[in-house]
Amino acid sequence: MSNLQVIKNKIKSYNKKIFVSGDKSLSIRWVLFSSLANGESKAFNLLYSEDVLAALNAIKKLGAKVKISKKICVINGVGLNGYKFKKNLVINAKNSGTLGRLIMGLLVDTKRNIKIIGDNSLSKRDFFRIAEPLRKFGARINLKKNGLPLTIKGSNNLQPIKYFEKRGSAQCKSSVILAALKTPGKTFIKAKKSRNHTELLCKYLGLPIRIKKDKNYDYIEIKKANKVKILNYNIPADISSSAFFIVLTALTENSKLKIKNVNINSTRIGIITILKRMGVKIQFTNKRSYKGELISDIVVESSEKLKSIICPTHLNSGAIDEFLVIFLVAAKAKGVSYFKDLSELNKKESPRLIWGSKILNMMGVKTKLTENSIKIFGNPNLNIDKKIIIKNYMKDHRVFMTSVVAALSFGGDWRIYDKDSINTSFPTFLKKIEELKK
Repeated sequence: MSNLQVIKNKIKSYNKKIFVSGDKSLSIRWVLFSSLANGESKAFNLLYSEDVLAALNAIKKLGAKVKISKKICVINGVGLNGYKFKKNLVINAKNSGTLGRLIMGLLVDTKRNIKIIGDNSLSKRDFFRIAEPLRKFGARINLKKNGLPLTIKGSNNLQPIKYFEKRGSAQCKSSVILAALKTPGKTFIKAKKSRNHTELLCKYLGLPIRIKKDKNYDYIEIKKANKVKILNYNIPADISSSAFFIVLTALTENSKLKIKNVNINSTRIGIITILKRMGVKIQFTNKRSYKGELISDIVVESSEKLKSIICPTHLNSGAIDEFLVIFLVAAKAKGVSYFKDLSELNKKESPRLIWGSKILNMMGVKTKLTENSIKIFGNPNLNIDKKIIIKNYMKDHRVFMTSVVAALSFGGDWRIYDKDSINTSFPTFLKKIEELKK
């Protein structure tokens, strides 16, 4: 089977209703929290992507029992301090920064060395940022050039810490929270605003966490937990996966789409705020609360007049995984859009800010790129009639899916390599595209 996706025609107008895959952030967190529980936890609509399968494999190596079927996943947890494993254990985080960083927090009390490895892309990402605070707890961590592979060995004399998370990294913040749950005393975190799924799960499970907030920071206090309750969870749909279909619908004439049961956590919907300001018609319907998370159906319609935006930087963290497709909307908007303070994008699976500019330039859209910003000179009449080849992008799943949306929205003759990259986060992406074509 070819690993090349060829697209030669724009998508035709549609009026559809779809479900997208389960939320990746919540799926991985469910796996990790369930491994700490005393008893059997069940998940429905768990995302069976490579990242989540890597998390399941990791906790099996740490002694938890896992049963997978099409509709349900069951984990028998080993308790808060119950990880048991053989000597010379190696955990492969594959492409998942969430797994690689969060699981380090759970290993701060392990008695033997554990090696963590990843694929080529993950191995180049920064792990010093989380090794630094975990060392203060007492863990011993050896890094290779601040990345993977690394080895970690815990301590039986953990000390609580004070930690200032200033990048807006939910992964680093979450790893410290998980370590603090195993550490006597009170750990204090001052954290720049970022995703709060870990905190919401801690609160739902009744774990000892207190949170205060101001405009720019969250102040989090965590005490040592006694035990973790089982967690039965129906995983809502992923806003990051939904983003591709939101943008595709906005850019496709006379089209309308309802995406069912999407997690619209306030720390994740920067894309919605940004797109609304650009003139995209989006509504939330059937809103409800579920285990601390806000869930909704999302209704989006095609948008005839798109406006450029000078994007406020306070929206960056809530849209950090969606900027590539946001750039496609800016490409068709009237005027010049400006996005800044986005250097973190180049520390993802690929240098995404650079790739965002590359794709737009190949499409014939003018950009002005710096190390941490991009200006996009929009063209409301953009229509592509040339050949475009996308390859050598470090198999970044979001580069692939953004390219597919661009091809279907603007036309042209596209050759997009490495379509198996979608297995990282959204294995059914192309099947969902076909649903819209029927």
